[in-house]
Amino acid sequence: MAKGKDVRVTVFLECTNCVRRSVNKKSMGIYRYITEKNRSNTPNLLELRKFCRYCKKHTTHKEKKK
Repeated sequence: MAKGKDVRVTVFLECTNCVRRSVNKKSMGIYRYITEKNRSNTPNLLELRKFCRYCKKHTTHKEKKK
């Protein structure tokens, strides 16, 4: 029953607002979440709205490629 490849993979979600501000050196850092996704159900990059403690609001977090 098990497939050749792992279906569930660990992904890193990175705040898009902090990434844009880090170029200007105004941000304290870049906030990241670590989660898992099912590769067969979501083959494209994951994008979620999560809370960023540096921005102090809900922002879009996109999957970061390794």
